[in-house]
Amino acid sequence: MFENRKLIIATQHQKDVMMAPLLEKELGVICFKNSLFDTDILGTFSGEIERKENAYLTVKEKCLKAMQLHKTSLGVASEGSFGTHPYGFFQSNEEIVVFIDTENQLEIYASHLSLDTNFNAKTIASFQELKDFAINSQFPSHGLIIRESKEQYDLVSKGIRSWEVLEEKFNELMQKNSSCYIETDMRAMYNPTRMNNIEIATKKLLDKIKSLCPSCQTPGFSIVKSNPGLPCEQCGLPTNSILNYEYKCVKCEFIEIKDHSNEKTHEDPTYCGFCNP
Repeated sequence: MFENRKLIIATQHQKDVMMAPLLEKELGVICFKNSLFDTDILGTFSGEIERKENAYLTVKEKCLKAMQLHKTSLGVASEGSFGTHPYGFFQSNEEIVVFIDTENQLEIYASHLSLDTNFNAKTIASFQELKDFAINSQFPSHGLIIRESKEQYDLVSKGIRSWEVLEEKFNELMQKNSSCYIETDMRAMYNPTRMNNIEIATKKLLDKIKSLCPSCQTPGFSIVKSNPGLPCEQCGLPTNSILNYEYKCVKCEFIEIKDHSNEKTHEDPTYCGFCNP
């Protein structure tokens, strides 16, 4: 279905360096990088341009715009989000990747949520604070952004990856103000940790693409719902642990229920609401 077709990777932040070899090897496509669409108009991590839609709508728009401008029917794009993990107080990075094939009316998504991120920002007033922030942010292997304040973007320096440049920009800002704003550069080419999360999401996407519907053989047959109810080993009542997964075709909507595990048929009473309320 995809062999020898041209596929655009909608990025201007060098994600293609990592994504292209994976996509070409697994799908047999011929990848090329977006050169006509400024993806930053959909939002920037540093805040100059606010992302107006959620990550799923944004990544779809990014992919389709690049495909339209380059006149191709096959495309891939990714979109990242950063913030507090939904189940804790730690910073997290969620990467969403989409594969679109307009020729076959396919849209396949995959995501990866990780606590592995250096996402951070701070107002600082001394070189020692700058140094501590940089070291904690894995600088200089990971880039930094520095500007006047959180609300100002007139004097902003991005993609800094050397101590000399960082100190120079810091001194320039401090000549005019008593403090400045430092943040991690979350663009993929300046953030190897984020690039690794995008790679994991891309591999998950490829697994989905290669998963074919048993009914119509369309790619993208994947989990859409997890159902609780694994019975307790002691009392036999259903628990909140996963009993099975619901798989659904993106095209013909065929549904198949698969057990969570062939080995685990019952849950430990420790996790039973009746035995251990």
